[in-house]
Amino acid sequence: MSSIFPCIGITGKRGDPTLGELLQPLHAHLQAAGIELLVDERMAEFLPESRQMPLNQLAETANLVIVVGGDGTLLHSSRTLAPYDVPIVGINRGRLGFLADISPQEMLDSLDRILAGSYEEDLRFLLQAEIRDQDGTVLDSAQALNDVVFHKWNTARIIEFELRIDNNFVETQRSDGIIISTPTGSTAYALSGGGPLIMPSMGAILLVPICPHTLSNRPIVVADTSLIEIRSCGRTPSEHVCITCDGQTHLSIRENQVLAISRASHPVRLIHPSGHDHFQILREKLGWGHNRT
Repeated sequence: MSSIFPCIGITGKRGDPTLGELLQPLHAHLQAAGIELLVDERMAEFLPESRQMPLNQLAETANLVIVVGGDGTLLHSSRTLAPYDVPIVGINRGRLGFLADISPQEMLDSLDRILAGSYEEDLRFLLQAEIRDQDGTVLDSAQALNDVVFHKWNTARIIEFELRIDNNFVETQRSDGIIISTPTGSTAYALSGGGPLIMPSMGAILLVPICPHTLSNRPIVVADTSLIEIRSCGRTPSEHVCITCDGQTHLSIRENQVLAISRASHPVRLIHPSGHDHFQILREKLGWGHNRT
């Protein structure tokens, strides 16, 4: 079979003992189609005779990367793959599957259609989170496809922080924290915090307070070109604050430091089979009613 993706990389969820049930038939199917295959070295136990290498090295060569796992696996992989401008397709081994949206049952048929050129590309932007010193020096950084969460840590008390957008003072907030979300992350933590659903294609960043002490405090949507800055204040010790990116990566912040959040320079390139319908996914995953006509 002729493919517009002659070299494909494969990665998946670490620590899943049943992953071989999908990786082995997937590898065999693509190999039979004449595709050059590169396998993340962390998957070596499932595909011991394959050509293996670290994921970042794989991304430099592959024309497409298949991620087998849930949305958490895809979140982790996408942050590594985004700087290499390589498209990603997700095979869902998790529960919700907003990002990894191809089911194991449809895996081979869907991939055949994609390899034949019948697909849609979906660009999703990442957030760049930086811990900056008073003079603007970047001390630490991380990226997030879903959200950056500034939240209380190791305390039962609320925290107090100052919020600025594009150098304009917005408010001093007392709450359990705040979620800074991309449109992709609007179906994740931000949704459970009372935030709106935002179309993935929109250039917007969502700010959702977590259990705010002021009842009038509501989510805010700003442009994706905005610079968002958060600084602890009041009587909130820095050790009572934690910053979490995509629920996977943690940053620490100290007194007189600021968390600066902006749109990252490299987007994530998601691939879906033709006919991909975002609203169909919302209906299925969120239990919405279906059209009865």
